[in-house]
Parts: sequence; structure tokens; C-alpha cells
Amino acid sequence: MINFFTILAYMQKKVYFCSTFRIMTSKILLIDGDISLSTVLSDYLASRGYKTRVADTGRAGLECLASEHYDLVLTELQGIGMNGYELLKDIRHRLPQIPLIVLTTRSDREDQIRAFQLGADDYQTKPFTMDILICRIEAILRRVRAFEENKQKVFELNGHTFDSLHQSFDGAHMSSRESDLLLMLCRHEGEVVDKHKILSALWKEDNAFTARSLGVYINHLRGYVTAAEYEIIAVRYKGYKLVNKI
Repeated sequence: MINFFTILAYMQKKVYFCSTFRIMTSKILLIDGDISLSTVLSDYLASRGYKTRVADTGRAGLECLASEHYDLVLTELQGIGMNGYELLKDIRHRLPQIPLIVLTTRSDREDQIRAFQLGADDYQTKPFTMDILICRIEAILRRVRAFEENKQKVFELNGHTFDSLHQSFDGAHMSSRESDLLLMLCRHEGEVVDKHKILSALWKEDNAFTARSLGVYINHLRGYVTAAEYEIIAVRYKGYKLVNKI
């Protein structure tokens, strides 16, 4: 197992990152039954600007993924109350696009090959160095961001057209913020989009004032999507979800 005090030493030393790029609001789910390691790693990621939630079993991790949006998953293969490979398979089936990094003591070549075949994007054996892990996370999130920026920009909502490129809904002009907000919801249709992520991405600030402003824009968007038999649901303490009512 990774040495607890070794990790603490890494937290105390100055770390030089492989890239200046960072998505400060990225939300990470850590699935690991080693509470000591999970606590230290979670605190370390938080100190680097990431929001992190810890699940100590595979089942708990799946429940987290079903109820909230995450930008990346870090998971162990052992000590999580279920077969780690079955967990990988289940996550990839439910969320085909979510980045997935395995952090494990299993270093055999066969284990690594199997993990990649089941959908892992990266494989890091324990013990590991914190700065290298951050570099791996940032490299994957960079690719995801580039993919998001080139994704679909026109959406058909039950016969109604939202064109984020031209900022219009059924030909009616939208403000840039309305368009950007609806684009985030459309790209994660049926999923809860974290309100803090929305505020940081679109308002560049996360405070009570911008939260109220977000609520006003959500009400504006409801006027658009209601005609398309869609609704925007506010999930208390979490965020917003775009749902098809048909």
C-alpha cells in the first residue's frame, strides 16, 4: 500500500505542474476503500482547485454517479466491496464519455490490459507521486475540454431548434449568456449540472449575487424550453437538470 507519510510529504513540498492549464471547477469522484489515502488525496486535490467526493465502495460510487455530474473518476480495483473490473464495465456502460483513471496496487501487465479494455483512460499503480497524478488528470481534462468545444452546437428539442452557434431558439435571438447556459444543459441532458460549475464557467464568480442571477436566467430559459415539452428542474443544493417530458 502507498505510504501515508510519503503522501503527506508530497503535500508539504512545492509542486511544479506539467502544465499551466487547469479547470478549477472540475469535479472528481474518488472510489477507494482506503480511508487514510482517500482523505489525504481528497485534501490534496482540493488544495489544487478540484472539488472531490469520496466513495468507499463501488456501490456508493455508482450511486454518486447516478445523482451528480462528475468530470472525472479515480478508482481502485480492490477493497471496494465489489469486483473492480465489473465496476469499470458498469461505469463505462452508464457514462461512456466520462474520463476514468485507475489508481491501484495491482501492477501486473494483464491487469492493466484488462482495465484498458474495459474503458479505463489511464492506469496508475500505487505508490504514485502527486505531481504526476495531477499531470495525468490535467492532460485528460484538456482533451475532454477540446472535445466539448467541438461537439454538437445545434440541438433538436421535440421539433424545436436551439442553435448555440447563432444564439437562437426557433429563430428567436437569445443573449450570449442564455445561449451558453442552455448549451451546458443540453450537453448534459438528463444529468444534474453543478451550479457552482455553471457559475464559475459563465459568470467567473461563485457568490450569492451570481447565484441569484443564475436563477433569473434559468427562469428565462424555462420560457423557451416549455414550448418544446422540456423542463429545467432545480435540484436542491446541487444544480439544474434539463429533462424531456415526452
